[in-house]
This record gives sequence, structure tokens and C-alpha cells, in this order.
Amino acid sequence: MKYDELIASVAKGAGISRESAEALTTATLRTLAERITRGEAEDLAAQLPKELQGHLLKPQEEAERFDLEEFIRRVAERTGMGPDEVLVHVGAVFATLREAVTSGELDDIRAQLPEDLRGLIGAGT
Repeated sequence: MKYDELIASVAKGAGISRESAEALTTATLRTLAERITRGEAEDLAAQLPKELQGHLLKPQEEAERFDLEEFIRRVAERTGMGPDEVLVHVGAVFATLREAVTSGELDDIRAQLPEDLRGLIGAGT
């Protein structure tokens, strides 16, 4: 999936502007990168448009441990959106990722997340 298609898909799915969709997508990817190992973040980055790959770079190998509430708080802080708004809209980012990357990659990411965060990504294969 090309960058413009990915952002348009997030914007449409969330019912938000392109600018907001870009902010939401990058914030979600940065936060996800903090929650998964560096190797897994690199694997995900390899399947995304080059404009988004840098948001998945992380200096440490280990994943940080945090739950859905913290995930939403971090995305909200990065976007300037309220937590309730982020909770509603972040699903559009993950729905688009389900279309943009292989199901095997999403399964690998899902395996590193607690149950509440796995729910954001959606059902496994």
C-alpha cells in the first residue's frame, strides 16, 4: 500500500481530515514501536511505505511494558487529541495496517502485546 492510500484509508475509516490521519498514524506507529521489540518494529517497518518507516525506529531492543490505557494516553499526547477521541479513531489505523501488511506480521506483533492491546489490532488468523 502506498503512503497516500494508507493515510486516505485511515482518514476515511476514522472520519477525520488527512492532516489528523497523518498525525494519528505516526503517533500510533511510534507508540506501537515502544511496546514491541526492535526486531519486530523493523519487520513491520519493512512492510510499510518509506514515509512511515522512521516512526518505527527505536534505540532499545526490549519492548516497554504498558497497557491499553497507557497506549491511548501516549497517542493522545502525541496528537493533541483527547484520549476518548484517540480510542475511537486508533482502530482505523489498525484496520488499515491489517490491509497493508501480512497477517503473519500482525500475528507476530499481536503475540508481544497484552490482551487489551491485541483487541486494537483485531482477531488473529
